[in-house]
Amino acid sequence: MVDHGSVGTSELRAMQQLAQAVWAADPAMMNTGASVGELAWWWGAGSVLHATEWRHRLWFDGDRIAAWGWISAAEMIRVADDRWELSATSLVWQVHPDHPELLDEVLEWFDDEAGGANRCTTARAADRGAIERLGRHGYVLDPGAPWSQLNRRPLRELEAPVLPAGFRLRTAVEVDPAAAVAVERAAWHPSRFTLESLLNVRSTWPYHDDLAVFVGAPDGTLVASALVWYDEINRTAELEPVGTDPGYRRQGLGRAVSLFGLHQALDIGATDAVVSCRGDENYPVPRRLYGSIGFGELTRDVVFAK
Repeated sequence: MVDHGSVGTSELRAMQQLAQAVWAADPAMMNTGASVGELAWWWGAGSVLHATEWRHRLWFDGDRIAAWGWISAAEMIRVADDRWELSATSLVWQVHPDHPELLDEVLEWFDDEAGGANRCTTARAADRGAIERLGRHGYVLDPGAPWSQLNRRPLRELEAPVLPAGFRLRTAVEVDPAAAVAVERAAWHPSRFTLESLLNVRSTWPYHDDLAVFVGAPDGTLVASALVWYDEINRTAELEPVGTDPGYRRQGLGRAVSLFGLHQALDIGATDAVVSCRGDENYPVPRRLYGSIGFGELTRDVVFAK
């Protein structure tokens, strides 16, 4: 029932298959960090730097994945636009709706692996069973912690992207990889994203060049980007991540590049779009951006600490 080892492509695909199954059963039970696109991005972009620090475990029911947990060591996280803090050791997890009891095993494993370190994890607000289990394992609500919300919109009546004069929308096939790395590093400064990181992302399912989109400035410099991951089973397009060079913000570029990416996904069959972002008021800009293009809250996190 249990597999324990390093996260490779086969393990990642199993985790993404669970994401697809959970979404099909009840999208409100999709945990933060556990979606198809978040898993692809975090594994692809982060494995260069963090693979030796990550710990994970997968639980199977026969040949079907039933649950998984992914532990990350403490790291500096953005808690406000201009403030970073050291996180606790964190757990991202997902269980299949048919096996809610496996969360007990995931939490016991997390406690064993984390030892005496401060720990944090989340559950969706609608997942009353998970919230009760977390309480039984000694986890308490952390109301002051940053939290995320999952946003959703249908792709019918999707407006066209609009750019300032001289700016241009482009896809990955039209841009130099080094330029794609540069805009990522500028948007998420300080960033250790490298060409190797980019190549890992591009080799991770379900990456597609037509869904990696950019805004070019009049001088040709890439100044905004968005990556869309398409789940063809659920016909869902997921934005992860979206970023704009700080020198070009407040011009509608993040909005335009997001809409362009969603149109690209619509063209290949997507009917629905999702994006996760911070929900608390300490970092409201992404939530406002996605609200401006028609996303509304589907569900939100409850943060727990121990």
